[in-house]
Amino acid sequence: MDTSDLISVVITTYNRCDALLAVLDGLSRQTDRRFEVIVADDGSRAEHRQPILNAAVAQELRVVHVWHPDVGFTASRVRNRGVAAASGQYIVFLDGDCVPEVDFIARHKWLAQPGFFINGSRVLLSPGLTQQVVSGRERVSGRRWHYWFRQRLTGHASKLTGLLRLPDWSGRVQRDFTWKGIRSCNMGVWRTDFERVDGFDESFVGWGHEDADFVLRLHHSGVARKNGFCATEVYHLWHKEAARDHESQNAQTVRAREKSDVVRAALGYSQQRTNDDAVITRLG
Repeated sequence: MDTSDLISVVITTYNRCDALLAVLDGLSRQTDRRFEVIVADDGSRAEHRQPILNAAVAQELRVVHVWHPDVGFTASRVRNRGVAAASGQYIVFLDGDCVPEVDFIARHKWLAQPGFFINGSRVLLSPGLTQQVVSGRERVSGRRWHYWFRQRLTGHASKLTGLLRLPDWSGRVQRDFTWKGIRSCNMGVWRTDFERVDGFDESFVGWGHEDADFVLRLHHSGVARKNGFCATEVYHLWHKEAARDHESQNAQTVRAREKSDVVRAALGYSQQRTNDDAVITRLG
């Protein structure tokens, strides 16, 4: 990808402004500044929305904040809304609890290639280190190797892949569909490919597997997976696991579609939205 091309970073969030502020801080320190930020807010309460709207870092990044009322876990819907507000021809999906390294944007651009989407990776942080980060007492992006060796040795980081940078080689390509390691919390996709499959399927409700369905339909459309390990790592802030009431039903849907050639979402990005309840605020 040409380094002058605009990337749209679509960040999902819900009632966790402290984590989101840490993510925005990481984006403010990028070596490549040719990107825009869209916060796709899945119904956060006012006490979590307002700190973001008032934050200096959000003003600096000229964040576009897209919010809709809380109707439960609707990650597919809010991601589609985020893309609708985006201007870039390449979309990077990032979760609001995943802090990017300083070369995150540069590395996504480096790996971007027609006919592929990028499946990123993550380093899990402990509850203790997470608390330090969200309280503003610690910063994890832009740190040297000895910092991460210490965090790994003391059990505060799950691995050291955030330090490594491997080349863009054929070993990154995975042409067969597999659920293992799918990470919509860190994923890059061309807008044309996103639109070809009609985005995320909003018929998926509750936690689970809407990202696997998205990847499966990309696969059916001829788009291959390129893994971003040791290139686009993010630091995943600890949180309690979400309720998984609909996981089994969502998984069954994906398994059924594995046996088909379904490409487009049942209830996708392009649907007509009458009486749209989204609120869009442009900062900066």
